Amino acid sequence: MDDQPKPGKIIAVHLNYPSRAAQRGRTPSQPSYFLKPASSLAGTGGTIERPLGTELLAFEGEVAIRIGTAARWVSPAEGWSHVDAVTAANDFGLYDLRAADKGSNLRNKGGDGFTPLGPRWIPAADVDPAGLRVRTWVDGELVQDDSTGTLLFDFGRLVADLSQHLTLEPGDVILTGTPAGSSVVEPGQTVEVEVDAPEAPGAPTSGRLVTTVTAGTRAFGDFGSQPSVDDTQRAEAWGTPAPEPAFVLTDAMRERFGGVAVATLSAVLRKRGYTDVFVEGVHAGRPGDRFVGTARTLRLIPFRPDLFASHGGGFNAQKRAFDAVEPGEVIVVEARGERGTGTVGDVLALRAQVRGAAAIVTDGGVRDAEAVAEIGIPVFSQGPHPSVLGRRHVPWETDVTVACGGAAVQPGDVVVGDGDGVLVIPPALVAEVLAEAEAQEAADAWVAQQVAAGHPVDGLFPMNATWRARYEAETAGGAG
Repeated sequence: MDDQPKPGKIIAVHLNYPSRAAQRGRTPSQPSYFLKPASSLAGTGGTIERPLGTELLAFEGEVAIRIGTAARWVSPAEGWSHVDAVTAANDFGLYDLRAADKGSNLRNKGGDGFTPLGPRWIPAADVDPAGLRVRTWVDGELVQDDSTGTLLFDFGRLVADLSQHLTLEPGDVILTGTPAGSSVVEPGQTVEVEVDAPEAPGAPTSGRLVTTVTAGTRAFGDFGSQPSVDDTQRAEAWGTPAPEPAFVLTDAMRERFGGVAVATLSAVLRKRGYTDVFVEGVHAGRPGDRFVGTARTLRLIPFRPDLFASHGGGFNAQKRAFDAVEPGEVIVVEARGERGTGTVGDVLALRAQVRGAAAIVTDGGVRDAEAVAEIGIPVFSQGPHPSVLGRRHVPWETDVTVACGGAAVQPGDVVVGDGDGVLVIPPALVAEVLAEAEAQEAADAWVAQQVAAGHPVDGLFPMNATWRARYEAETAGGAG
């Protein structure tokens, strides 16, 4: 690397490439940063030690930019003019110490040799800041390949943003983020990073920045935080893609569910092998009630004096469930089909309504049934019973998989109810089940019109090929 004094500051950007943001499952609206000590600098051809007792040392190939003239309160348009050179960087990190850092990154990214740079600086005047390429190889295999043309925050913006908070001085280095492909390396492996400008005259390059991983032999002392890893840290270190977003029951879906019957949804689910998703034995406390929402569960176990003494008083599981329900959720109570006591009364029903719950479903009884009905929240149960919960139940736990009316219900399942009863739909099936149920409702409405016009049901319900062809022809024409 060029003979340059150590920078006064090394500033690193957290997320800056869309490919990496997608991998992490989050895209920032503004850049964020952390500092690395100058003592972490290293050149090409060196080694980096994975400390004894750790497992998750990860590389991050990056473009490093160097400040040439001081920058304070500069604009994004001016930012690049304060950069005098660029080169390759490897922002190594030890995920085993992330939890100890609590966001500072000092211990997991500040170790000796954790910021190799070089081997050559490319003059900024010779390149387009949006035309740089960064590539990384592990043991000769290309694992990262991206362009600065894709950056979320370009170099000028980074310089300008940082200059609002502190003076960037000549020699300071900014590590500008890593693309997807960062992963874990083991002792004995070699990592190479290169930054070049393939479209610029002469295709200038930093050359390959080479670092070999070695195994540490000295353990951390007991006077500081110890290495610790979990599945989340392993997934992020190895570069596992972010999990699929959690299912969301949108307002549009809720409205569409309002147009389909539980009976139709049940038939559609049965085609897919889901025959035990109907909550047996429960009915609405008020005729005409219907609802849709996502499940929040409460499990009651059989009464036992000692267990009720330890779990039945105070802020017990029953109260916690009703006090934590979110808008649009359905409280689903496992009462083992025991209808000989109440599992919800007027006070808790009122609390659920105030919290915005969509409904309450219990395969047990309801106390204060008339008062509950007046509150207005849909309540589906086995019927009224005057006894208190403790006659037959102990409120045991919340937010677990329960069995309500013979149906397994998990937190987050979609629960639908109308005059025919209550049905449970796994989130992964909601989109296709809802679409097919809507199509079936439309076909059934058409069939009803034909019956009302005097046609016999034989061959019409269900539709044979002739009637199906007529239906499709008429509905296609109406849609056109």
